[in-house]
Amino acid sequence: MLQESVDTDPIISEVKALRRQVAMLKDIEQRCQQAEAALRAFEERNRLLGDSAPLGIFTIDIQGCITGINRRMLEMFSWPPADDPRSLNLSDCQALAASRVFADIQRCILQKVPVIAEHPHSDPQGGCTHLRYYLSPIPESNGAVSGVMAIVEDYTDLKKTEEALKKSEKRYRQLFQSAPIAMIEWDVSHLKAFIEKLIASGISDFREYLERNPQQVYHCWSLIKTVDYNQAFLELMGVAESTGPRGAFIPTDSKGFLKMAREIILVAAAGNTADEREEKLVTATGEPKFVLGKSLVVSGHEDTLARVAIALVDISERKKAEVALRESEQRFRNQAIRDGLTGLYNQRYLYQALAEAIESAKTTGTPVSLIFMDLDHFKKVVDAHGHLNGSRAIQKVAGTIAGCLEEPAYAVAYAGDEFVVVLPGLDQPQALQKAYEIRSRIKNTVYVLNHGIEVRLQASYGIATFPQHASDFNGLLAAADHALFTIKEAGKDAVGQYQIR
Repeated sequence: MLQESVDTDPIISEVKALRRQVAMLKDIEQRCQQAEAALRAFEERNRLLGDSAPLGIFTIDIQGCITGINRRMLEMFSWPPADDPRSLNLSDCQALAASRVFADIQRCILQKVPVIAEHPHSDPQGGCTHLRYYLSPIPESNGAVSGVMAIVEDYTDLKKTEEALKKSEKRYRQLFQSAPIAMIEWDVSHLKAFIEKLIASGISDFREYLERNPQQVYHCWSLIKTVDYNQAFLELMGVAESTGPRGAFIPTDSKGFLKMAREIILVAAAGNTADEREEKLVTATGEPKFVLGKSLVVSGHEDTLARVAIALVDISERKKAEVALRESEQRFRNQAIRDGLTGLYNQRYLYQALAEAIESAKTTGTPVSLIFMDLDHFKKVVDAHGHLNGSRAIQKVAGTIAGCLEEPAYAVAYAGDEFVVVLPGLDQPQALQKAYEIRSRIKNTVYVLNHGIEVRLQASYGIATFPQHASDFNGLLAAADHALFTIKEAGKDAVGQYQIR
């Protein structure tokens, strides 16, 4: 009997070595998948930044180092030569360093709010370019700001129009008709007289008045008359020249139009004759567009408002770029804390979030429980159906676990076929109940893999709870892992609780 036992030792050692190799291959496969996902997201981000011309776009971290920049932004300024633009710092560009945009970026980071800033820049030929910066903070999952996303728009034409309007009627009229930006001129004198009449009758809160009398929005709007418009306005609104507007903008979308009209009337009621705002319009062809509208009273008509010029800049592409960039940044942030295979949180997020949860629990006196789980005999699935089906099975089990949880609970893809479930606020009996729920759901699910292959799976579970079993997140993980190991040694397919020795 002793000789027979000795003869099996090499076989046992070989089996253990093969298991380690399988675990290593699984880990390599998972890392490869995550790297491929990261590469796809990086390529998508570069495509987005490159295809957003004529807008300049860049992203920077809080140290001012460039993390992304598009071709248009590189063309706007003189940058020092670099093999990779992302090796540059924003201060490397002298024109940007000389402007006040750095102060605006710092304000965006410190106050965690979007900032719109305008700065003139002199070009090498002695001309002046007016740029508008749309700065948005890039938030981390913990609420901190990791950088700033900026969209830079050239609004020199709009600036020239404003200056011409102030200088001379003749020059303004010439520029009005030939301007590449949409221009429309209104007679607001009748609206002004109507508002003054309402004020004399005792109405002071016009927002409340218009909310109680929505029909008055249409009446007020009908009092605005169109004096003139240019070709660029017709093209922006999708209107044929022969059917140009007689009143103000054509009400093509009742809901959006009503909101826009009410805001413009409120501006007039406040006596603000030099207003600037972003609005969403719907053209005569039904196409939604975002515009930056800026109003100025034509010189000599300040008292009557008989002539008010409205300049409209189509910012639809910039708005699309903002949305796409935010989505891209969100994908990058998710990728940093999400497992590429399952979509669950990864170890990086676990260590950060669990430590924060325990620190919070110390203050509130609430428990935090942990379930450490591992699929049983999972190597048999891989051996029988291949690594791809093994990965598919892990994906599906991850979906089952996530389906058993409600926030603030969350699941983590820990390594290979191991998972961790974090249960803030749940004590040990509640965690035990949740573990049995997950166990039952997995055991009673038939997982359909590639080519219609069906498998049934089971797992082992170890539970530990703060503060009974540990005082920090490392200790809690170790306690739950020990409870899992005990179950594995005892025969698997069961739930075990950490026993204080």
